[in-house]
Amino acid sequence: MKEKAGTALIVDDERDHADGIAEALDKVCARTIAVYTGKDALELVDREDIDVIVTDLKLNGDIDGLDILDAVTARHPRPEVILITAHGSIDTCKQAIKRGAYDYLPKPIDIGQLRTLVVQAAHKAASQWRLATPAEQEGDFVFEGIRGHAPAMTSIFDILKRVAPTNISVLIEGESGTGKELLARAIHANSRRWNKPFKPINCAGLTETLLESELFGHVKGAFTGAMTDRKGLFEIADKGTLFMDEIGDMPLNMQAKLLRVLEDGVVVPVGSTRPTLVDVRVISATNQNLARLVEDKKFRQDLYFRIKGVNVTLPALRQRPQDISDLVNYFIQEAASETGVAVSGITDAALNVLVNCDWPGNIRQLRNTIRTMVVMCDRDRLDVRDIPAEIHRPRQLTGAAPAAGDLGGMLLTELERQAIVDTLAQTEGNREKAAKMLGIGERTLYRKIKEFGLG
Repeated sequence: MKEKAGTALIVDDERDHADGIAEALDKVCARTIAVYTGKDALELVDREDIDVIVTDLKLNGDIDGLDILDAVTARHPRPEVILITAHGSIDTCKQAIKRGAYDYLPKPIDIGQLRTLVVQAAHKAASQWRLATPAEQEGDFVFEGIRGHAPAMTSIFDILKRVAPTNISVLIEGESGTGKELLARAIHANSRRWNKPFKPINCAGLTETLLESELFGHVKGAFTGAMTDRKGLFEIADKGTLFMDEIGDMPLNMQAKLLRVLEDGVVVPVGSTRPTLVDVRVISATNQNLARLVEDKKFRQDLYFRIKGVNVTLPALRQRPQDISDLVNYFIQEAASETGVAVSGITDAALNVLVNCDWPGNIRQLRNTIRTMVVMCDRDRLDVRDIPAEIHRPRQLTGAAPAAGDLGGMLLTELERQAIVDTLAQTEGNREKAAKMLGIGERTLYRKIKEFGLG
């Protein structure tokens, strides 16, 4: 019997409709839950491990489908959100996809199509934290968006194998887009806490009051807008893992409060005097230099040493170009599966261009670029013409400079010239190998070399 997908949460203010969808999804989901307000949905997501949320766009009350989407993508990256809408709101749903929604379905709902979408979304949600078994990947740690055999990554995987089963705190450093949260999820998934909650929070942009409430909870009346008691993420993640992203942006006063909780294991909700004992493993991440922030008195030294049990630094993608080929092919398969587009590969010429890009947005930028290329491609293989103009920023492998000063505005002929220059450098001038890598004939390559004055 085929294994069922994960847990689906159905949100609709029409009870019969919500219950009917839940019943229909019982055939493909291991568990379905129906709720009838946006408020109940968000409270449930805080308590339960949800893989897919199917919500009506329009809901009675102060919280609608878009509010649920925004809240989930901000605090709970794992659940995928599928919107259900009347025909007149389809444009809104298309915009919602850009904000992180998995997909949408117009009314009346095609149950078969909904089941297919839910299964696909559940598998994607599961893959965001799941590591392959040793039999699947020959012992390597593999998780969505982070792959490779570059020495820096191999070293990180070795560290994870030793650290994951313990309760030691971990500090992950690296540029934005390098996959710090994915690394944290991998640690959790391979820990003894794997079947307990993993709760992420981004510390950047939150005021001290809001951050304190998010982490420690609050009681009714603790501040304006606190209409009910609410548990904080430390309580919600009890026996599990709390991932604190961008911890370097945490206000100093809040750092002192966090340190006390980490040392004592006790939280007190805002406005309360009732202490609660919690057992939470904390994994922190930052794109800043915390050691320098400590020197500048912008980050507490005692907190720094408390969260830095083991320190891992994820390299930027430009520092491990040998991994780009594997990542590109992985993302092609992923995007083709999700979108249903029949793209199965990429030409050597296009891959060569991608390998030689700087990728300032790192893996996140590469993944989004490949997804866009796959969606827009009308052939079975991606080619140079499919590469968005804004990412044409190849690294200089030789002393030759492109004719255009700004690579972001590179013309196609200039891009072609640079691809030839880089490929010849990689093959140490072997024109036969270069032609094969570029996907062109040797005669064409000779003509291009002469045309561009390269030989």
